[in-house]
Amino acid sequence: MSTTESQVLYPSSFSAEAWRGTLAALPVVLGFLPFGLLLGAQAAQKGFNVQSLMLMTGLNFGGGSEFAALALWTSPPQVMTIVLVSLLVNSRHLLMGASFAPCLSHLSPGKALLALFFMCDESWAMGLADAKVRRERGHDPAFHLGFYTGTALSLWLTWVFSTGLGVLLGPVLGDITRWGFDMAFPAVFFVLLKGMWKGYRAALPWLVSLICAGVTCRLVPGAAYVPVGAITGIAAIFLMNRKVS
Repeated sequence: MSTTESQVLYPSSFSAEAWRGTLAALPVVLGFLPFGLLLGAQAAQKGFNVQSLMLMTGLNFGGGSEFAALALWTSPPQVMTIVLVSLLVNSRHLLMGASFAPCLSHLSPGKALLALFFMCDESWAMGLADAKVRRERGHDPAFHLGFYTGTALSLWLTWVFSTGLGVLLGPVLGDITRWGFDMAFPAVFFVLLKGMWKGYRAALPWLVSLICAGVTCRLVPGAAYVPVGAITGIAAIFLMNRKVS
């Protein structure tokens, strides 16, 4: 591919890259909508108003932990229990952030921290996948903050406003999972993972993590399967790459 063609596919300006990231995020945005509405509908049943839920989803930006928090919500709320469960569910972000760190090494600390604040499962996967493609095409740095900004900000705004809308429309919508919309979220994420495929050997830690997390989910109540999946995945990577003395 010529230099001109490469520049057309991967424009260098921040605004052009941000627009490209926004367009790339559109399928994921559609997957966010039903889950945001569902979370909002559940929050309305717990007594949340639009402002309080949007504040929670905007500051936390972790769908799994927010669903868990609502499931544990009582009046008055058991704050410490909710905080600990949220930390447990969000513990996967430690690994995601560590794997993302090399992509952010050329950014200032302030920009890197801001990028990590807006990181979710989907923006993380899309950011890494795009950096991989750009690296293969000779771009340096491979990670472009503009693309990531367009992607992450689109997802964040969609999530925050859809949860707020869910509070308003919850009584009208009822249980939207009966329409099968709850499959949109995992389906989109599996498509994103496909772009990160590096072969069967590289996928073995994912398989180990999946099996261990699944067994734990079946046998142990609560969100213990999250750290179990993360720890066993790390252990598998360590054992696979350990040098034999």
